[in-house]
Amino acid sequence: MERLQAVNIASSYGKKKVLWSVNITAGAGQCVGIVGTNGCGKSTLLNILAGLRKADAGDIYFDGSHAQGRQPFINYVGYVPQESNLIPELSVMDNLRLWYQDAGMLRQSLEQGFLRALGVEQMSRLKAGMLSGGMRKRVSIGCALAGNPPILLLDEPDAALDLPGKADIRQYLCMYKQMGGTILLATHDEMDLDLCDSVYALCKGVSKEIDRTLRGQNLLNQIKE
Repeated sequence: MERLQAVNIASSYGKKKVLWSVNITAGAGQCVGIVGTNGCGKSTLLNILAGLRKADAGDIYFDGSHAQGRQPFINYVGYVPQESNLIPELSVMDNLRLWYQDAGMLRQSLEQGFLRALGVEQMSRLKAGMLSGGMRKRVSIGCALAGNPPILLLDEPDAALDLPGKADIRQYLCMYKQMGGTILLATHDEMDLDLCDSVYALCKGVSKEIDRTLRGQNLLNQIKE
């Protein structure tokens, strides 16, 4: 059974139809890449899968059960948008407290869980606005994992990061995947595709699964078709 299934997802902005028929599946311990040109609907799709936007048509299933209402998305999905969702005036710890309602769970994660692996504790007293891009992204991922969601959605997770920052993020994603997590990764960076077990291209509002080993011009040809 697939952990996530998106079936015939469609979405419009007014009269402009962005997604016509998107079909994506992802299992436990898998990373699925989503590629396409700017404006092809990658962020729109992730917003729908995160429960932040309602699709015009189509269905979403988590572990075989149809997602109805807000609760299934809260239970299953952690979402890291492309832009930072941290409050810059607050400390890292205060930002985390907004997401972790259980103080004991927060402390446990900082001491021996995923927040420790992300290196968040060492920056906990800093204001979020003082963090580098890579540090902000790590904290954002930590916030998204507050409820231990089995699915993590990431929109351009290493955009504008330097090479060490990108390497760190990929290391953490590998760890999450090895622990049985499911990742959907919208990206323009070909190196991100090395993490992926399958890759889907969005083109003219339709999804198609492509060879995950495609790179360079061969990948571009698939995106532009």
